[in-house]
Amino acid sequence: MQYTRMGNTGLVVSRLAFGAMTFGPGEGPMAIISKLGEDAARELVAQSLDAGVNHFNSADAYGGGESERMLGLALGSRRKDVIVSTKVGFRSGGAILHQGLSAQHIIASCERSLHRLGTDYIDVYLLHRFDPLTPIEESVEALDLLVRQGKVRYVGFSNWPAWWAAKGVGIQAMRGFTRFRAAEMYYSLIGRDLENEIAPFVQDAGIGVFVWSPLSGGFLSGKYTRENPQGDGGRLTGFDFIPHDRERSYDLVEAMRKIAAAHSASVAQVALAWILTKPWVASILVGASKPAQLADNLGAANLKLSADALAELEQLSAQRPVYPNWFITRTGKEPVVTKALES
Repeated sequence: MQYTRMGNTGLVVSRLAFGAMTFGPGEGPMAIISKLGEDAARELVAQSLDAGVNHFNSADAYGGGESERMLGLALGSRRKDVIVSTKVGFRSGGAILHQGLSAQHIIASCERSLHRLGTDYIDVYLLHRFDPLTPIEESVEALDLLVRQGKVRYVGFSNWPAWWAAKGVGIQAMRGFTRFRAAEMYYSLIGRDLENEIAPFVQDAGIGVFVWSPLSGGFLSGKYTRENPQGDGGRLTGFDFIPHDRERSYDLVEAMRKIAAAHSASVAQVALAWILTKPWVASILVGASKPAQLADNLGAANLKLSADALAELEQLSAQRPVYPNWFITRTGKEPVVTKALES
């Protein structure tokens, strides 16, 4: 297993983390994902621990809270040896109040998450979504209160635009609140939008990224092809959530097959190993419903892609430049001043 610090902190996290989104009763709109019972949860958590994983991730909305409860039970006495991150923000109950990032909901949800996880502290507590109805000052003040109460150790955000996260960091600095040190964000070879604004922002702010859906809902496992677009009934047949250019993605997966064969690896391992080369990524959240699937994903920690393979992946998955990024790149440094400083 590989390890790194979470942003500009002393917290050491495994670069492959276990995402417990698959734990749950198999009901509701995410039934195709959250469908594992307690026995399977214990098996996968034990397998992760044996592989050196020390970071486990969940959310209060996963499986109606069952994901957190099962994760807490599966960790048991090993809770003290690991990092648990969980999230708040999506609807967690039927009442109007049971959603969003108001102080009321953040504080009440933290108490419920602590109870379900069977712990008295959460290592990393993340705001799960952008809430346009709640002033950001209210949300970050609530997080600061939870840290001062000892119920939360570190705080972060998830699925936020860079400008909103930067506003939050500014308020935290100005008012002496606990700073964001983690960001849980989507990133994959077929979804590199994060590189435009979030990646440079988190590097500057000392924030470590937890990557969710690094295989883009399973598409980068290699099972989905032009000839077999349903992937033999894979997850995407029931929960196709992440947008991407299918034709371009098929071309990329075909190239990944060749790279995987040359490295005696799987397509999924190639996708994960590429993300591990990004210095601003702290942990990649890998979920699984079967031990063999988890073992394959965890094997990415031992895969070192060749320079040629990395260059090919970068080229094939490159985004169209967006403004003002392309302007900054093309104009570069001011030549007269740069020469003067270097002389």
